[in-house]
Amino acid sequence: MKSALLNIQNRLNILSPGLIVVGTIAAAAGFLSLHYKAPVMLFALLIGIAFNFLSSDERCAPGIEFSSKKILRFGVALLGFRVTLDQILGLGTNALLFVPILVLSSIGVSWLIARLMGRRHLFALLTACAVAICGAAAALAVASVFPNWKDRHRDTLFVVVCVTSLSTIAMIIYPILFSMAEFSEVEIGILIGSTIHDVAQVVGAGYAVSNETGDIATFIKLLRISMLPIIVIVIAILLKRGDATSNISPKAFPWFALAFAMCLVINSSGFIPSILSEFLAGVSQWSLVFAIAGLGVTTSLKSMMELGGKSIALLVLQTLALLAIAVLAVSTELI
Repeated sequence: MKSALLNIQNRLNILSPGLIVVGTIAAAAGFLSLHYKAPVMLFALLIGIAFNFLSSDERCAPGIEFSSKKILRFGVALLGFRVTLDQILGLGTNALLFVPILVLSSIGVSWLIARLMGRRHLFALLTACAVAICGAAAALAVASVFPNWKDRHRDTLFVVVCVTSLSTIAMIIYPILFSMAEFSEVEIGILIGSTIHDVAQVVGAGYAVSNETGDIATFIKLLRISMLPIIVIVIAILLKRGDATSNISPKAFPWFALAFAMCLVINSSGFIPSILSEFLAGVSQWSLVFAIAGLGVTTSLKSMMELGGKSIALLVLQTLALLAIAVLAVSTELI
């Protein structure tokens, strides 16, 4: 017992400098987000990148790495407390069929667009999943089961920055665009929930139209999020199968994705009070902010800029492809 406590204390001593750095960045991001009404994850990224020089500090590096890996997976697992099975089933049969088809078709089309633009298949899959499922959270979860490559952190952060920025733009433009196209409030809710990448922006855009639109948009978005553990597990299995021919070093089984599903089931059981569920959902949110701050510190702005306008154009095209698929489905009354 004494030995175990000593090991824990030694581990904390090693991790604490980096955790203090990341925690300070996360707290600053939260403060700025609260006062300037902008996405907290975007602030965490930008501030983290400004402290990139600390990633080479031997005292800070272990804690920063712990934040960008372990805390990340913990946060993704707790995302399950943001949705219940009743919410998913309450969307109806058409929605339950539509959303998985939307996600899978968007991933396929987005991956094809990326490959046609000459991007490597892992980067193509990373951007496709971020656009199709749930933006920054999906990018972080999917990247965590990818094998290491030279610029993995840089590529992941680039995707997170882009999808967060595009979500913010969409939050402003989409409600106006859909209203001008004379979609009903129900249809606008479906379209907002189907096409905006991040949850916060979905909520902002939906309730800017009406309460009914906001409710529908949120439920559709949560159903998209529920696809995350399935997609992550499938990707991990496919990478492992392809290892013999593609020289990819597979990650361990993504237990955090299974934990996501378990948290969803627990949250749906009614055995835990709503206040605890809300608390754990908040812990998930701040764990992801910690993780993004840690990833930001490990990535230099110069290296991100090396990806250039072509990568930004790729994510814009993938976002427009998702929008086109959703509008086509709603216009033809498939949902």
